[in-house]
Amino acid sequence: MNRRKFFRNGSLAAIGTAVLSPFESFGKTTETDFSGKGKKAKNIIFLVSDGMSTGTLNMADLYLNRQLGKGSNWMQLYKDNRVSRALMDTASASSIVTDSSAGSSSWGGGVRVPNGALNVGANGEQYLPILQKFKKAGKMVGCVTTVPITHATPAGFCVNSASRNSQEDIAGQYLDLQFDVMMGGGNQYFAADKRKDKKDMYAAFAAKGYQVAKTRNEMLSASNDKPVLGVFGEDAVPYYIDRNNTDLKNTVPSLAEMAQKAIERMKNHPKGFVMQIESGKVDWAAHANDIAGLIHDQIEFDEAIKVAIDFAQKDGNTLVIITTDHGNANPGVIYGKNANTNFDSIQKYTKTNEALLNEIHAGDSVAKVREIIDAGNGTTVSEEDAKTILSYYDGLQREEGGLYNYKKVPFKAFAEMQKKTNSVGWISMDHSADYVELAMFGPGSELLKPFVKNTDLHYLMLQAAEVENKF
Repeated sequence: MNRRKFFRNGSLAAIGTAVLSPFESFGKTTETDFSGKGKKAKNIIFLVSDGMSTGTLNMADLYLNRQLGKGSNWMQLYKDNRVSRALMDTASASSIVTDSSAGSSSWGGGVRVPNGALNVGANGEQYLPILQKFKKAGKMVGCVTTVPITHATPAGFCVNSASRNSQEDIAGQYLDLQFDVMMGGGNQYFAADKRKDKKDMYAAFAAKGYQVAKTRNEMLSASNDKPVLGVFGEDAVPYYIDRNNTDLKNTVPSLAEMAQKAIERMKNHPKGFVMQIESGKVDWAAHANDIAGLIHDQIEFDEAIKVAIDFAQKDGNTLVIITTDHGNANPGVIYGKNANTNFDSIQKYTKTNEALLNEIHAGDSVAKVREIIDAGNGTTVSEEDAKTILSYYDGLQREEGGLYNYKKVPFKAFAEMQKKTNSVGWISMDHSADYVELAMFGPGSELLKPFVKNTDLHYLMLQAAEVENKF
């Protein structure tokens, strides 16, 4: 079937050429070896490294190259010319700097909405999310993430809500929608003793035929003939470096393991599947200027890319989309004569700044603070810097900024101290308006132009899968 003719004659055309114009001029390249070029995408895997600035992609690749002699899977796809590549404008309806809910909604509903909303316009207009469209078309659908499964990015593919913060309600919407795989963190939005309404959402999901997994082993042992709800943390799951250096690796699945399980659950469905895979804590680490959290969660995301590409290459009918919703904090390696050695010192880090700074308490000695930092970073700070750190715990100073800094630990001040020995600089602790990286592999990837708006991806997915926008 000619997909251009299919959509020109189908009901998707009814939404107007203003929306479809990005696809009218999609060109075809002869330089990239597109896998499945011109074929229908039976399956779609949409990977999101939330809050990934270009510097984050760069530093993860540098880190892996300098540690292992082999870079990231994402960058290798570029080097091997195996993907189509673009820059994407990430603005929302209310700002040139988007938040995650509006960013995901641009893909989910195909329309830019104000920051803070999920597929709901400024005047209350509701736009049907893409996973609901694909489910109505007969496909299996699902999401996996390292933050609460009810959080902004997965929810943007799934539901309508005037506020991204209505996470208990979003969990209830998931129950009604009955998607096939939903995995991440967020126990506080499902457990009866945590929810405000005291409803036991686990029991409610089980009553609808779901297998409920709360540990890695429960997830791995879940059968592939029933839907799966996996919740592996009270809020988000642990940062990857903290998971891997503790016993948590035995109880909490990695993003790649969740992705693999989701694919196994859905891969044999006759009409195919569509899923979102999100590394949500890349964004959280950027908000905290936490370099170990940032690099290692980006590496975890990169492992999930390999799972998706390996499946898509073998399957031949799967479109893989790899991107981010926005930049955050714009980190990067800063020039200096010791930049190489300094950056390599991050290889000695064994825990995130979040874990390290939460080990420090008011009343600790300067020597104790220096000892804690040395144990976590393989190097320590000066006595003067240790005194400065203690001043935040004694109430003499307050930490400002850092969206997920609930305990008010000195993320920003400590990152500035680390810069002296790791040569990583940050411009802020918040989102940026940068155009971001976008890569595609498989059938439908030939549709990608070099520069797109975030909303374009909604219609590209429908076009690649030959699903009419009639719902």
